[in-house]
Amino acid sequence: MPDFVPVGIVGVGTCLPERVVTNKELETMIETTDEWIVNRTGIRERRIARSEEATSDLAVQAARRALTSAGVEPDEVDLIIVATATPDHVFPATASLVQDQLGCSKAGAFDLSAGCTGFMYALVSGSTFVSGGNLGTVLVIGAETISKMLNWKDRSTCILFGDGAGAVVLREVPRSTGLLASYLGSDGSGGPLLQVPAGGSRMPNCHQTLDASLHCLHMNGREVYRFAVRVMGDAALDVVKRAGLNKEDIDLFIPHQANIRIIEAAAKRLGLSMDKVLVNVDRYGNTSSASVPIALDEALRSGRIKSGNNVVMVGFGAGLSWGAVVMKWQ
Repeated sequence: MPDFVPVGIVGVGTCLPERVVTNKELETMIETTDEWIVNRTGIRERRIARSEEATSDLAVQAARRALTSAGVEPDEVDLIIVATATPDHVFPATASLVQDQLGCSKAGAFDLSAGCTGFMYALVSGSTFVSGGNLGTVLVIGAETISKMLNWKDRSTCILFGDGAGAVVLREVPRSTGLLASYLGSDGSGGPLLQVPAGGSRMPNCHQTLDASLHCLHMNGREVYRFAVRVMGDAALDVVKRAGLNKEDIDLFIPHQANIRIIEAAAKRLGLSMDKVLVNVDRYGNTSSASVPIALDEALRSGRIKSGNNVVMVGFGAGLSWGAVVMKWQ
């Protein structure tokens, strides 16, 4: 059997657009109220990218901060993975644009698409490259400008999402620390519940699809909510078991920030008090694949993660898909 290298996160960085859109501002745009949004979702405001600001712009800033945090130079990066549902272009990959802007001349680069679960898939994928001894340093980024794919007349979706980016640097860490276990899953039968129908080979964009807003995000909110409430807790329990731990061993739970009611349901399933759960959905909304790394960075900066802590991160999203990891912080 090969001697696998223990892999952990050695640097974290985020980038959030400057513009803040509050629920009060949304009241002037669509038929909704601040009270209704807060009661249903827990969201009070979100960050929205400028019209000229693309996903790669946010990704580059988050990546630079993560590299600085890790004390890693751009030419030390072996691979860049960008998880995004809102790439700059169909091709080239947003990761290649990021690689060029960062000056990571020795790095390979590719995008990964798994909706809001994208960062979890990218984190596990990047860790595999390092753990097998093939690469020494992998930069994983979750970045979205999902506001550009919203129908701002659809109050069921436009209130939920925000833009942002989060990045982590993966490297070898001491034994018995870093990534302890992972769990990735998908149920493609639920794909139509959360999708952008047009813009791909199945339904290329045309005047008819644009007029029908089929290039925008469409979601069956009720069914996605039911899926999320079930899968968030189940995935967390499964990955904790795979790590050989118990629920009581969880020091901090970092869930995908989609809806406060989903987060509270998952915490209840895990038997966790909310003081062991990172929540920032009220300030950023659902930033899709950027959600978990943004929350992770906040947890570190606020001192909520300490050396030796068991940190559980869980994401869910389009696909339908889900992913979870347990990390012992080094």
